[in-house]
Amino acid sequence: MAADASVYDAAQVLPNAGISAAPVADADGTLIGIVSEADLMYRSEIGTAPGKSWLQRPLSDDAFLARDYIRAHSHRVADVMTRNLVTSDEHATLGEIATLMQRHRVKRIPIVRDRKVVGIVSRVNLLQGLLARKKASSEDQTVNETVRALVTSELARHAWATSQTSCVVADNGVVHLWGFVNSDTVRDAYRIAAENIRGVKRVENHMKVLPPEARMGV
Repeated sequence: MAADASVYDAAQVLPNAGISAAPVADADGTLIGIVSEADLMYRSEIGTAPGKSWLQRPLSDDAFLARDYIRAHSHRVADVMTRNLVTSDEHATLGEIATLMQRHRVKRIPIVRDRKVVGIVSRVNLLQGLLARKKASSEDQTVNETVRALVTSELARHAWATSQTSCVVADNGVVHLWGFVNSDTVRDAYRIAAENIRGVKRVENHMKVLPPEARMGV
């Protein structure tokens, strides 16, 4: 989602894309924040803006009160988004990501490459990781890396695919595709490109099709 998007854009994007949060990027595509359902809950338009009693007000810090006002009244995503992010890179293990979530008490971790978002791992994704029932042998790991490299190389040949918004994971012949695309057609093209690689048994396509207002040049 672009930094100059409105809170109304965000309120439309999240349910339409089937996600609870979206990364926010500047004009260069650099991650600067994340806007979630929680960031949009307390709004003056729907009568949920936080309020304080006359007893609480003298005890509250002016900056804290001002921040509450901004989050409840600003129409700009950049004003209401969460800026203090906990991120990880695409090489992190599920265990490392789970530790980050627990330590920082967050529900999702943006995955970045060169300060640009390539995906988001949520608590639901960690539950999906339970399907990995055994640790891969060194031979299996070599095969996984080979398959991943072949898929990545094939995708790099096509103008509709971009490494800045996609991530490929291979696990025992199953290729997982993560990231963001701008249409169902592009999403299908990613799947077909991976299916045609020798050694790929199945493709799990987790890629999200974003609405126009959230594409950030995808």
